[in-house]
Amino acid sequence: MQYGFFVDGRRCVKCYACEVACQQWHGLAAATWMRRTVFETVEGRFPAVSRRFASLSCMHCEHPACAAVCPVGAIAKRREDGLVVGDATRCIGCRSCALACPFDVPRYRDDKTMDKCDGCLSLGRGPDEEPRCVLSCPTRALHFGPLPEMEAEAASCGGARLEGATAPAVLVAHRPRPDWASQAAPSPAATDDEVPFDGAAPAAEN
Repeated sequence: MQYGFFVDGRRCVKCYACEVACQQWHGLAAATWMRRTVFETVEGRFPAVSRRFASLSCMHCEHPACAAVCPVGAIAKRREDGLVVGDATRCIGCRSCALACPFDVPRYRDDKTMDKCDGCLSLGRGPDEEPRCVLSCPTRALHFGPLPEMEAEAASCGGARLEGATAPAVLVAHRPRPDWASQAAPSPAATDDEVPFDGAAPAAEN
């Protein structure tokens, strides 16, 4: 059974609770590296601006390129849930996985061994429990479970699975684009109410 994440971008408010929970539970120092990151996409021009958010980490691909290239077998895909996990005791820090990953996921500890999301298995998460990032989300924008269930949730709100040759086990739904997004951007030309500034101080009123 393949497990995966569903990211409901309609609910995400970019509060960073998932990032902070991940860092704290896994003992990652601030300003170093993160297992989970909230990405933002901005469209339009002020004042017609649209922002979209998506919280992403390891894609736990069905065909993980990182595992395929690891020369020492330090990365494996679990049979029971399809999660892709790393073994720091076997990692030699060659960075082959980082070069192979199409999503730029692997990060490296101070001892040069690879680190990434493991679905909180290293924290002793049970099969019926959710990862800390999911539990911490105040708007329930993050979901984790069997991939068919995640696909059904995503389909119910117009979401879709991320594409790629490695078959990432992550689905994302975005906020609908506003009507103006399909129209031409507003012209930057000055309006009738705008007066070009010539550097001179305004005249004093009597």
